[in-house]
Parts: sequence; C-alpha cells; structure tokens
Amino acid sequence: MSEPSDKQLVRACLDGKSESFGVLVDRYQEPIYNAVLRMVRDDDDAKDLTQTAFISAYENLEKFDPDHAFFSWLYRIATNATINFLNRKKFQEPLSDEHISDQKNPEEIHLESQLSDRIQSSLMELTMDHRMVIVLRHFVDFTYSEMSEILRIPEKTVKSRLFSARQNLSEILTKCGITSAIEI
Repeated sequence: MSEPSDKQLVRACLDGKSESFGVLVDRYQEPIYNAVLRMVRDDDDAKDLTQTAFISAYENLEKFDPDHAFFSWLYRIATNATINFLNRKKFQEPLSDEHISDQKNPEEIHLESQLSDRIQSSLMELTMDHRMVIVLRHFVDFTYSEMSEILRIPEKTVKSRLFSARQNLSEILTKCGITSAIEI
C-alpha cells in the first residue's frame, strides 16, 4: 500500500485524526530544519524555529490551500518565522575557535567580523520581499521555480524581485564601503 499524500494527511488531520500531522512532521522535519539551520547557523535556534513552524502550521492547517504543495506552504511558514527571529535577534554570528585559521591575525579576524556584521545589517535594510528572495536564493539555494511556488508569485516576478533586491543590496553595501569584494 502506498503512503498517503500530503493533502490526504492534511484532510485526515482536519477531520480529527491529529496523528496524521505526525506523519507530515516525520516527512518534513529534516528538510525544514536544514533550511532554517542555514539561515540561523545555530543548532538550538534551528530546532526551536523548526518546532515553531510545525506548531504554526498545525494551528493554521485550515488555511492551507490544497491547490498548492504542503511543503511549500510549510517552508514559507518556517522562512517567515526565521526572518522574524533574525530581525528580533539582530543576528550576529559568534566566532568559534574551529573557524579560526592559524594564518589569520586578530586584525584580519576583526575585519571579517565587521564585514559580516555590515552585510547582515545591510540585508536587514531591505524590504521583507527583497530580503526573502535574497535568503531563499543565496542562503537556501532554491531555484526560481521553487521560489515561485513558495512565494506564490510568477517566476518572472521572482526574477524581477531578485534583480531589484540585488541592486538595492549592492547600493546599501556600497554606501557602507563594501564594494566589488562581495559578489551578489
């Protein structure tokens, strides 16, 4: 017997069989966790945000549109939760000993940290729509087609929005004194 589809599991859950949602969690917990981890770069935060995304999906299951893929809907919830988290936290990645090269001196490490901070704060200056396409494309490596489905906009709009987002980010980075060293 074949496994039930996502839409069948959602329907069963909405019909009162909450254990059906557990199947969806088992199915998508790892890819959601991995995507979130790429954005926050902290295991505990990624676990918390993954759990938050599933709780939010469960609480809003009646809003799921069966004409779309469940994973795309869930991924959008996780991405929004992650972006909100990063906005609240003003995320700064601490420098761990394992990432320090023996060949870098403290000044180089400090400059890299400053560069990372400037890029992160520049990213936060973008509108939510622009920030989302940058994150999906450059942090999570989604294709234009996948982004289109997640954002529920045409692929041409994704490309246009990404082009504008890159332009805006480039302008912000240039104002911060960051030039062609960064390829967007």
